[in-house]
Order: sequence, then C-alpha cells, then structure tokens
Amino acid sequence: MASLTDRQEELCEQSRWDFSDLRAVYVNCTLKRSPEQSHTQGLADGSIGIMERNGVSVEVIRAIDHDIATGVQPDMNEHGWEQDDWPAIYEKVQAADILVLLSPIWLGEKSSVCTQVIERLYGNSDLLNEHGQYSYYGRVGGCIITGNEDGAKHCAMNILYSLQHLGFVIPPQADSGWMGEAGPGPSYLDPGSGGPENDFTNRNTTFLTWNLLHVARLLKDSGGIPAHGNQRSEWDAGARFDYENPEHRR
Repeated sequence: MASLTDRQEELCEQSRWDFSDLRAVYVNCTLKRSPEQSHTQGLADGSIGIMERNGVSVEVIRAIDHDIATGVQPDMNEHGWEQDDWPAIYEKVQAADILVLLSPIWLGEKSSVCTQVIERLYGNSDLLNEHGQYSYYGRVGGCIITGNEDGAKHCAMNILYSLQHLGFVIPPQADSGWMGEAGPGPSYLDPGSGGPENDFTNRNTTFLTWNLLHVARLLKDSGGIPAHGNQRSEWDAGARFDYENPEHRR
C-alpha cells in the first residue's frame, strides 16, 4: 500500500462511508515495460493508496505488458490477429466500478498506448447491459497525467471526453497531473524533482480519488443510471421517449 501524506491519512480516518464493496481498475499507459520504473505509476500510487485504505479492491494493469491488438472490434482474435489480450482486460473493466487511465505526455499528447486503450474501449462501447443501455453506464472514470512538458490539461480533456462519450460518468475534478521543469529535467520519482511533495498535485490527486469514490458510491447505491431515455435496445425497437418529430414542430 502506497505511503500517504498526513492530510491524506487524516481524510481516510475521518471517512464515514463504506467503500469496501467497490472495485477499481487503473490502466497504466506508460511506454515502459515492467519492471522498468514508471513515473506515472508513482503518482497514481497515492490515489491507489487512498482507495486501498478505504477497502476498495484495486487492480493495476500496465497495458504495454499485454498483447493488445490494434483495432476497434471487441475481440481482434476473430479478425486476423494471432494474439489479443484485450477481451480479458475488458472483462476486468466491466467488473469494476471505477476506471482510471494513467498516461505520460509525449509531444503534448497522451501516449500512443493510451490512445490504443481508448480505441479498444470504444470497440466495446456498442455492447449493451441488462437494461439495454451502453455497457459502460453506471461506472465512473478519471485520469492521471505526468510529464516534463506542457499538456496535462489537454491530455485530461481528451481522455475524460472520450470516457464520458463511451458512457462513463465523470465526477467533478476527475483528473490530476504533475509536470516537471520543461525539457530533460527530473521526472516525478527522480531525486530532487519535488513531485511527491508538490502540494498542488497532492491536493488534486486526493480530490480526484475521493470524487471517484463518492460518485461510484452514489451510482452503486442507486442501481446505476436510470434506464429511461437512454436505452439503445428500446430506441432500436421504436421507442422515442417523448422526442418530438421535427416534422410536427410549429
């Protein structure tokens, strides 16, 4: 379990909510294979520590350690690829209440691995749940960004838009980031970087995590997003949920 700041520990101690039935998946989209150090993981560990301290079951997936095929079909094994680990990862996402994407910044953008993960999430987005809604409904999403150049908010904007478009609920302040000095300076976990001690980043990481927990709790307790006006199965069957026919407008 990650070491937390004194303030983070205090907030965990003061919590009156039970999150022990929640599950979270963090997908690290670093370009480095294990066991190479990931600075993005270093920042995410603070968020993971808060979740684990509150009894949440957390799994971390380093995407590049898996053979994830390129494409937008649910299972690329059925489309000419010899190996595609995505279907198993998708099942873990579906079993979770919370999804957090982690990405470094490259040329002002999220990593190519993060783009690939979002593309594969998109490939499953037309699947439906038991209520006829898109399959990601009822889950919350967030992101954590690191780098030595500008672009953290740009990356977060792109990632969070993508997640909400696919059906995830995005809580307030659902992103956190750390950027070192522009150029080839120290990265987050390097000695002297100041990253782990940065109050602004620690605050945002803390807020991100608690907002994910609170919204996930609300959704789980209420049975997800109400199934009315958003059911693809019903729309395809002819229901229009009071949507006015443009031809009848006055």
